[in-house]
Amino acid sequence: MKICISSDHGGFELKKILIKHINSLGFEIKDLNDTAYDPNDDYPDTSRLVADAISKKSYDKGIILCGSGVGASVVANKYKNVRAAICHDTYSASQGVEHDDMNVVCLGGRIIGDALAKEIISEFINAKFVDEERFIRRKEKLNQIEKENLS
Repeated sequence: MKICISSDHGGFELKKILIKHINSLGFEIKDLNDTAYDPNDDYPDTSRLVADAISKKSYDKGIILCGSGVGASVVANKYKNVRAAICHDTYSASQGVEHDDMNVVCLGGRIIGDALAKEIISEFINAKFVDEERFIRRKEKLNQIEKENLS
């Protein structure tokens, strides 16, 4: 599985922690933006890096961090093939993948603690889309909405 990550200054410290955690789980992760703290970066610039990579199917799953997770989520959902959500609990992180085929998780570096963030990311990475009729039907409806509005 190919995983990518980016963050603005609000999620920078948490990003470093999550990269180490993901590596400890046996997965490789690519940091798509600065490896040095930049207090003047903007979430649209850093979030688009992961959103664009997921949209182009260069990576399977993406993680975007900003101060609250809101801006990251807004940016990511502007891209075709991206299904992003803020998840500050483990249930949403796994259920979002299992039922909605979510491929980007957004976290708020100023909202969530390190331990919970690690649990959320573990759930997100390990979750798989459930290939049941009702979830397939709903995903097809999402794809149609995307086709009508993001072309």
